[in-house]
Amino acid sequence: METFSEPRQFVANPRYEVERKRALKSLSLESIDAPIRGLVEGFARLSCCFTPQSCFGHFVHAGQPALHNLAPLPTHDVGSVTYRIAYVALCLQNSAQGRRLFSGLAEVPSIDPDYVQFGSPDWFWGRHLNSFALQVEPARFTKQDQVTIDHREALHLQKVREQFFSRLSELVLSL
Repeated sequence: METFSEPRQFVANPRYEVERKRALKSLSLESIDAPIRGLVEGFARLSCCFTPQSCFGHFVHAGQPALHNLAPLPTHDVGSVTYRIAYVALCLQNSAQGRRLFSGLAEVPSIDPDYVQFGSPDWFWGRHLNSFALQVEPARFTKQDQVTIDHREALHLQKVREQFFSRLSELVLSL
């Protein structure tokens, strides 16, 4: 999210339905990180949004060097960890339900404001109006896609990431 910025105001988007249909047609659940497939599928069932991109977040370290590692971090210190951010990008419909979803999304950073951000990445907004994203990442690195952190902070991020995806799942079910 190298172009992450504050959430923008809704604008008219006459292409929303066409963009949503195209996104849903090209959605391949097999290409989504397994732990968040159900969440992405839940968002796809909501008529007020579609998900252009998402990532579960990956912790890469000497013991788990695979870039798409989904294994939890070990509790023993593994030294420095490269964290590839967890995020969900959503294009929202400018409708009552879309604005309700926006309000719910805007509350998610309350989990831990130093590690969860809500905004409008320029890259997504340039492709789909009314695009917003939530990401789990240390606030000091808000505009980076991956960062190197120590093991202790990585364990905290892992905990925040679990709460983040749990909260998003609850939000989908509430709409």
